[in-house]
Amino acid sequence: MAAGLYGSEPVFTAALDEVLDAVDTCEAGEGERLRADWLTDRPSVDLDHVTRSQPLLFAVDLALGRLVQSWGGRPDALLGHSIGELAAAVLAEVFTLRDATRLVCDRIRSLAAGPPGGMLAVAATQEEVEPFLGGDVVVGAVNAPRQTVLAGPDPALELSQKGLTEHAFTCRRLPSLSPFHSPALAPAVAGSERMVAALPTAPPELVLQSCYTARPLRYEDVADPGYWARQPVAPVLFWPALDALLTGRDAVVVDAGPGQTLAQLARRHPAVRAGRSAVVPLLPARPGPPEQDRAFVRAARESLAEYDVIGARLR
Repeated sequence: MAAGLYGSEPVFTAALDEVLDAVDTCEAGEGERLRADWLTDRPSVDLDHVTRSQPLLFAVDLALGRLVQSWGGRPDALLGHSIGELAAAVLAEVFTLRDATRLVCDRIRSLAAGPPGGMLAVAATQEEVEPFLGGDVVVGAVNAPRQTVLAGPDPALELSQKGLTEHAFTCRRLPSLSPFHSPALAPAVAGSERMVAALPTAPPELVLQSCYTARPLRYEDVADPGYWARQPVAPVLFWPALDALLTGRDAVVVDAGPGQTLAQLARRHPAVRAGRSAVVPLLPARPGPPEQDRAFVRAARESLAEYDVIGARLR
């Protein structure tokens, strides 16, 4: 994800290095190991493992956000999906980059000790998947009206998948190797609230739309250690949060995530389908050569200039 930008986009590269340097202060040498695994075709640790996926998603989301800001874009609002909310919190100046990275590192240590499991994307509503929950399998994310993600430990998640498939629901296992956003991780993250309480917070400088409550975060929300500590076990309400942002307004949605997954979800929103709002992804839909990443970023910048949101207000 975005490796082709490293070394070619100075702002992106500097932000990425800043995160990896901060990771090194948590565990000596880990930042360099992360960089090496991210930039090679043969990583020493599977990039879908929590010790790789979480810090790299955080780092790349943050670096792309900084890149867009360097073009003169100031968002009307920020919405992060799962770990992306911590990147958004740095961009909104709730946390410093170093403190947010400490939170990410602490979360990774806790989650790495959690039970094996995963996540299952289902083309169904929350109500339709209800009969197939159980055994610590829960709704882990509401990504769209008919895209619900289940989360839980193996083999309970496999039983849910078997039942859904037998009832003709389309399912797909996500690459996650951990049961994110399920109570199976609650024992692993117990006690993390104390660590979060030691970090200073500031009122959001930008509207920070929560993907856990689907509303803008107030200072009392971001100052609550429990809010951040609960995130690994709380469901992600991406669609309700996006809907709250797009209903009744025209906007340009900039997707800083991998594989255009969030862009594809946003394109389903009625405001986008009606042409009142637009979606601009920063990265390609599939992995490719470094030139592909660079070409997509150039195209995104040109699109934002055409929408007249660079140098003015970037929604």
